Amino acid sequence: MTPDFERRPTTNAPPKLSIDAGALTRCRHRVHLDAEYPQQLAAAPEDVGVKQRQEAAAQKREEVRTMYMAAEPGRWVRIEPDRPRRERAADTLAACAEGAERIWGAVLPTEPDTGRSGTSEMLFRDREHGGYIPVIVVNHKVTDPGSGALVSGLFDWAPHEDDTRKPRSQPRDQMRVAQLYRMLDRLGLASPSMLAGTVGLAADCIYVHDLTTILADYDARFADRRAVVLGEVHTEPSRIGECRSCPWWPDCRRTLVDRRDVSLVAQGTRAELLRGIGIRTIDELAAYDGPEPEEWPNGTFADTVVTAKAWLADLPLVRRFEDVRVTRADVEVDVDMESYQERGAYLWGTLLNVDGVSAYRPFYTWDPLPTRDEARSFGEFWTWLMAERDAAAASGRTFAAYCYSRSAEDKWLLASAKRFAGEPGVPTHTEVRAFIDSPQWVDVYQAVSDQFICPDGKGLKKIAPIAGFHWRDDQASGEASMSWYREAVGYDGDPDLTQRTRLLEYNEDDVIATKVLREWMTERAAREIPLAADL
Repeated sequence: MTPDFERRPTTNAPPKLSIDAGALTRCRHRVHLDAEYPQQLAAAPEDVGVKQRQEAAAQKREEVRTMYMAAEPGRWVRIEPDRPRRERAADTLAACAEGAERIWGAVLPTEPDTGRSGTSEMLFRDREHGGYIPVIVVNHKVTDPGSGALVSGLFDWAPHEDDTRKPRSQPRDQMRVAQLYRMLDRLGLASPSMLAGTVGLAADCIYVHDLTTILADYDARFADRRAVVLGEVHTEPSRIGECRSCPWWPDCRRTLVDRRDVSLVAQGTRAELLRGIGIRTIDELAAYDGPEPEEWPNGTFADTVVTAKAWLADLPLVRRFEDVRVTRADVEVDVDMESYQERGAYLWGTLLNVDGVSAYRPFYTWDPLPTRDEARSFGEFWTWLMAERDAAAASGRTFAAYCYSRSAEDKWLLASAKRFAGEPGVPTHTEVRAFIDSPQWVDVYQAVSDQFICPDGKGLKKIAPIAGFHWRDDQASGEASMSWYREAVGYDGDPDLTQRTRLLEYNEDDVIATKVLREWMTERAAREIPLAADL
């Protein structure tokens, strides 16, 4: 069960850092930089979004711990979290040696020769086979509706196939439980069942991993990342989605710009495909007139070539067509929703536009989510929106409601209808579905995607400034609003009323930005934005 390279004696120096399972799904160049420059990494500013996700994950773990401890307090050994890591590892091994049935907060000793490190929210003793089964807690979904997922109940380990759930692929979870298994196996503590578990966002079951289908991939990834850490293989920067929150991105970006690297306009696997056919720079891509690479992912190859030409010309936007169109109506309502993690939607902001006059109206609750008061604010929003639609119809006027990137609004419209069914003003799921499937619900993001090529991204805060709109708050962003919300409702102390004002202004600016953008598309975009065919 142990890979060959671990069985051989090693004369290598100890790894430059402890290799946690996160490194196995992380950018290889980032793994190298983290290991090579630990002091610079420690001094790097913390990414707001990363910090928020870490805090949300910690909160989920605490919620699950409280649930388990309250249900079966006598069944658990808890490893005290405030003790030094080495002591917690010793406590974990002692609990295993004593045959503890369940251990919370397990820490496994870092392996000095491999650098492998790991923690498991839970270890379940395998009563049937002996040894321990690692079970982790995460703050995301691990299954979707469907069939075929292997699950267990939360309190009694009894894996079985569930005909109401299907697995949701989560490589990070797979690599983490595989690493924990390898570490337990090396200590002689792994269950021979070769199973592991994950408690996901809903915390209503344990998703069961069959490690026999994971370990080969894990071993290959770990060997690769270990070689990276030890400097045995060379890595280079290349732009991927992870770059957005990476502390090394400013340095990598400078390198890529100096090289005019193709990943700046075709990131991820697309850059790899292009390098495979000899295209390494943006200039080479812009001049390319050969056949399209096979199995080109994420959009058309022709768009990627135009993106390269736009980058060289320093153009933030390029038109696909002579004319630019977006649905317009006599009565228009711009909508923007604000939510907090998966706890709910606390604010539905609207901007009503009739006869050239606009009025902002928010529907909100400042009771900390989750709260039943969310039903009230949502019901009032929906009632108002439908009243405006019905009034427009009664007066013979057309009506349209707009959002920017509808997936979040659709999600919370449908979820709120389901969660608050029967509450005053709350529509049925069928009523919401009928509305969002109608031509009266317009996604301006989709209109932008269909008609423009956007070298620098298609987010509202990227596109609206091209139309002439700028947010009042220089720090405005979805991630920043999460921190503002915590302060606004007093999760960590007394509520800060100034942050409530800040959130309302941010939401108002978002709906105004959507209005400005679609009006610009109607009135000026065709004159101001170059046509792709002319590049």
